[in-house]
Amino acid sequence: MNIRVPKHYDKTIQPIDFILANGMGFVEGNIVKYICRYELKGGVEDLEKIKHYCDILIENERQKRAEA
Repeated sequence: MNIRVPKHYDKTIQPIDFILANGMGFVEGNIVKYICRYELKGGVEDLEKIKHYCDILIENERQKRAEA
């Protein structure tokens, strides 16, 4: 079975492989996904998504510290 990889994921290491190998969660995984493809697919829109997910991570870290 030969699976065609979309051009925006034509990387030496596939984002999903990196994400899984490093035990990343959903939010971190989306950051990796969008940074790997932004130049070939989503451009500024993907960069905005990265900012959004970073804001989620920041807020989550702040909440964890406040609860500690």
